[in-house]
Amino acid sequence: MAEKPALRTKLAVGEALRAVAQDICATARSAVENPDNTDAVAVHEFRKEMKRWRALLWLLSALLEDEAERFRVEARDLARRLSHARDAQAALDALDDLARHGPPLSPRSIATVRARVQALSQIQETTTLTAPMRGELLAALDRATTAIGQWPLHVLTFEDVARRLALNYRAIRRAIPDDWPQADPEELHDLRKLIISQRYLMEIVEPLWPRFAKMWVGENQTLRDHLGSYQDLDVLKRLTGPRQPLARWRSRLVPAIAHRQAAHVATARRFAKRLYVEKPRSFRRRLEVMWETG
Repeated sequence: MAEKPALRTKLAVGEALRAVAQDICATARSAVENPDNTDAVAVHEFRKEMKRWRALLWLLSALLEDEAERFRVEARDLARRLSHARDAQAALDALDDLARHGPPLSPRSIATVRARVQALSQIQETTTLTAPMRGELLAALDRATTAIGQWPLHVLTFEDVARRLALNYRAIRRAIPDDWPQADPEELHDLRKLIISQRYLMEIVEPLWPRFAKMWVGENQTLRDHLGSYQDLDVLKRLTGPRQPLARWRSRLVPAIAHRQAAHVATARRFAKRLYVEKPRSFRRRLEVMWETG
């Protein structure tokens, strides 16, 4: 199996990053074009690659400036147009979360709730990834692939990469709530977006110190998962609002949702405190040493 594109001391920094960009576009294209993928799988895989893409574009934004921002905005907008298909799955995941920790409803009611969310999922899937939408996704990937070959990445050094990674690290430290239990969903959502970028950016330097980087990526993924589960529960909660599909069960579901959200916040706090204890300057120096000794 071929090595996944990433930074390695035997390769020029710019060409390694170009290979990462090309891999993202190729993987996203495969997700959309693969006839074996259901619409749900295609949407999930495409949106995942757009997260990688936006993280890489942010890394390169000091060099590419307006072009990077245009591609970032386009990727964000495409992912948002596909997000409705994700919302129903998020509600199903949240329902599973509740079911594993003392379900607030009877098995029969849980089955009814699940059926209503699944029906919503089927409606959203059939109205999201239409043939015209697939064409838009592929056209966007064509534009990105063409641009990648023209980017002047040969001027980049590892110091440039380390500087940007440290900036992302600093942004995460600043976004970590002072009072986790009182943090609102939007605040935690913004933190999660930064964590996602850090997780994908650290994959790029993983070969320089595999044991450390894999631990870092894994712990960040766990932190991201708990913040994501918090968000999934928030999606489920919205479906219990007035005139929403699950309004009938609001009085039983909302307290259980709040309990599980508090548990996810407590775990996320522990991981964030452990991962982001270093000063940004120390984190940057660690990266530079990884490159020097890699």
